[in-house]
Amino acid sequence: MQRVLVDGARSNPLGVADAASMGSISGQELATRTVYRAGEMLEATPGLIVSQHSGEGKANQFYLRGFNLDHGTDLRTTVDDMPVNQRSHSHGQGWTDLNFLIPELAARLDYKKGPYSAQEGDFASAGAVSVVYANRLLQGVASVTGGQNGYARTLLANSVELERAGHQGSLLYALELQHNDGPYTRPDDYQKLNAVLRYSEGYANNGFHLGLMAYHAGWNAIDQIPQRAVQSGTLGRYDGIDQSDGGSAHRYSLSGGWRRTQDDSASSVSAYLIANQLALFSNFTYFLDDPLHGDQFAQPDKRVTSGLQASHSWHQHGQDGSGSTTTLGVQLQNDTIYNALLRTQARQTLAVTRQDHIVEGSAALYLEQLTRWSESLRTTAGARMDFYRYDVRSDLAINSGKASDHLLSPSFNLVYSPWQHSEFYANIGTGFHSNDARGTTIRVDPASGAQADRVTPLARSRGMELGARSNWLPGLQSVVSLYRLDFDSELTFIGDAGNTEAGNPSRRYGIEFSNYYKPLRWLSIDLDLAYAQARWRDTPPQANHIAGAIEGTGQLAINADNGGPYSAGLKLRYFGPRPLNDENTVRSASSLTLNARLGWKLGKQLQLELEAFNLANRRASAIDYYYASRLLGEAQAVSDVHFHPIESRSLRATLTRRF
Repeated sequence: MQRVLVDGARSNPLGVADAASMGSISGQELATRTVYRAGEMLEATPGLIVSQHSGEGKANQFYLRGFNLDHGTDLRTTVDDMPVNQRSHSHGQGWTDLNFLIPELAARLDYKKGPYSAQEGDFASAGAVSVVYANRLLQGVASVTGGQNGYARTLLANSVELERAGHQGSLLYALELQHNDGPYTRPDDYQKLNAVLRYSEGYANNGFHLGLMAYHAGWNAIDQIPQRAVQSGTLGRYDGIDQSDGGSAHRYSLSGGWRRTQDDSASSVSAYLIANQLALFSNFTYFLDDPLHGDQFAQPDKRVTSGLQASHSWHQHGQDGSGSTTTLGVQLQNDTIYNALLRTQARQTLAVTRQDHIVEGSAALYLEQLTRWSESLRTTAGARMDFYRYDVRSDLAINSGKASDHLLSPSFNLVYSPWQHSEFYANIGTGFHSNDARGTTIRVDPASGAQADRVTPLARSRGMELGARSNWLPGLQSVVSLYRLDFDSELTFIGDAGNTEAGNPSRRYGIEFSNYYKPLRWLSIDLDLAYAQARWRDTPPQANHIAGAIEGTGQLAINADNGGPYSAGLKLRYFGPRPLNDENTVRSASSLTLNARLGWKLGKQLQLELEAFNLANRRASAIDYYYASRLLGEAQAVSDVHFHPIESRSLRATLTRRF
């Protein structure tokens, strides 16, 4: 059959989306964005900032809707229907390590924000991001990248057609090798091996796939450093203090999915088995607690995660644009975890703070009812019931035990379309995030021996949102949303200290404004702006700011490609200021960075691409914290801003061969 290429603007969610803060980014659009590391691909989500406070290898830091999401709490992330967030993790609840992601395999990125979908559960209160891998590649790709700061990457990926018992299938394979030193005095020496093998038959809505993934990496780390040491000249911006910080990680997974779609029904089933292991060595306070050996600690984490998801939808078709869809779904997940908190020096164990064996299981049942009352009005009502069970066996018997909890989360969405090219949204819903299993059974602080309070297993969130979407100008999609999100208590397990800490109830207000404009076939302009205000509730006004909560973000991406020999792209990112303490007396500065890309087709199947990161060579922070630390030679602790710098200007060149 003759191939037909339809070149249009971003996929239009009018008539499909339940909220203004819901959308989808195609793989073609993702490929035009410059990303320094794989996890930054998620920045295609409007309002989302992806940062890093420890160089390469470690999980990214995420900011969205007035949250410093740490390494993933309250941002549910999935890749190929597999959860990436890791529960009861040794370093932080919801640990989201996306270093195994291969951007060239992403067919689509779907995002939702707010607790308005019964299909999204744990960690999804601020948002949910899903990366969908392709079943087939239109062309094979072989690429070699070289750049400054010891950057090197090789990728080989392709899909081949196979026939099995009369059925046409596709076998996709990908192999990635990467090395990066970064601009640091002590090189990161990040070494990564990534592989994917995936077999599929049929299509996304009628077919199945089976996939294997393998990821292995090791690195040195330059953690955040105190501002006072840089200002005095004791340290340079890219120096570190503990030269033995770093880590290693691996991830292996087996997964599969099956979907069937008919006129009056749709079914899907997916399952996964994931083995994760992390060895992480950090030192954030230097010589505060132990002036002789230093404060380095290790957080090993080893786990096996298994799960099953299934759903079935019934469609009823009415007249005059009316109809309904009823969806019933179930989600099961089990984690078997071994983790610990150790005191170390130069990666050698000095003492054990705690060691735990955790079995954490959950089951969820959800029901959603989408009703199209007419061509201009539709609603979605949903309810989700979650059940959690914790079994903790600690090296300190008094901290061992079992706990359980359940939670009902209803939601309701209303969409009104008074005109053909516009929609208005009203959303309300409840969600939650789970807390670390060790916090649900703790009685004694393992570090100090003091009595410790247990935490609620599931922390409730409540959200509401008003929004609008319009395509009033040909080629332009504009979206605006106003939201509020409350948490009953931001309870977290502090993995760095080995104990629990309960926060006050919180509230966030915000506004988001996004525009995607394609005035010409070869030109696209993407502008996203967001502002949020985060406050503790039931706290005096002089101390009600939430430390680390981001206030403003912005991104402007411009891409030009007329199909000729040249293409280009620019990405301007604004990372807004944050209060660094609850009194708002110490604040971080904002930053503005510019990335650029230039492509040159050397032949029909050969392309050279040049990328520039931090083109203006701004001396800004990737992240800032305010806490007490002690350097070698200091007589006492000093409260100070500790920061990790953004990478200096660097260039990369990629030679790609399509076949």
